[in-house]
Amino acid sequence: MDGFDGLYKELYSHCMLCPRQCGVDRLKGERGFCGETSEIRIASACLHFGEEPPISGTGGSGTVFFSGCTLRCRFCQNYQISREGMGGTVTADELCGIFLTLQKRGAENINLVTATHFIPGVIRAVLRAKEAGLLIPVVWNSSGFEETDILKLLDVVVDIYIPDMKTLDGAFARRFFYSPSYPEKAVRAISLMSGKKTRSMENGMLKSGLVMRHLVIPGGIPQTRAVLEWYKNNLEPEAMLSLMFQFIPVGISDMKENEAPDRYVNREEYEEVMDIIRRIGIDDGFIQDPANDGDWLPDFGRRNPFPSSCAIPVWHFSDDDNLIRDR
Repeated sequence: MDGFDGLYKELYSHCMLCPRQCGVDRLKGERGFCGETSEIRIASACLHFGEEPPISGTGGSGTVFFSGCTLRCRFCQNYQISREGMGGTVTADELCGIFLTLQKRGAENINLVTATHFIPGVIRAVLRAKEAGLLIPVVWNSSGFEETDILKLLDVVVDIYIPDMKTLDGAFARRFFYSPSYPEKAVRAISLMSGKKTRSMENGMLKSGLVMRHLVIPGGIPQTRAVLEWYKNNLEPEAMLSLMFQFIPVGISDMKENEAPDRYVNREEYEEVMDIIRRIGIDDGFIQDPANDGDWLPDFGRRNPFPSSCAIPVWHFSDDDNLIRDR
């Protein structure tokens, strides 16, 4: 651990952790695109039962939601934490304690959601947790917008990768998350992830490997077709696909021309995507049913951001003792 301290300071003092390459000194409190300093901030930790079956299992995925984001999609369902800064500060030791508490509560894994901008602190916390008895797999759950040189640092702590492949269209990426380089960066990052861990299953649970997620956008079927073809040609059969139809219009609006679609994926679009899946010949993964309301949209202002059937809270930034009992 001592040898990591120098690298920790280097990575935060001139931050190049993500493709934004802001170069700010986060140790001095400066903030780049992600909006965060070097202090780790999280909004919620819970046993989550809404992930893919080999991730949630029967015990739930020990999901930790980090504040801030390197992408900040205009249709982000977690916009309260990715764009609005909701969350509370934790030390590496406190984060280590949260990991161990999740394991004690029966979590199948530790699921790190959107933690790219906190990689140095997260590595420190996971290493401490492993020294203290963390035995369950660690999941890297990200937007896919990563720097490959930085990703290599995760080799010692991550077992399972769950990246998004949002789009291969640079114009779409420019419009909705201000980064025309997203396709290039995501292709390189996900290709690297796919070679890191061989798929390993035990009693129906994923212990190592990669699941590539893709969210279908209303009116975006050509983009989905391109992503599915890329998956088929580059990741199958080693990686699994998770095709999501949970797009919910959340009304994020900064500039009129960049507004996200204001409707759900319709039945015709769903059937068209299913036809693409059949024609391409993808048969290893998971497919959601289309969403038709926002009832389960997370609200991170609540101690349990999700419907009670979907999650059991363990930690929330607003709780007085920062450890939520089963309730």
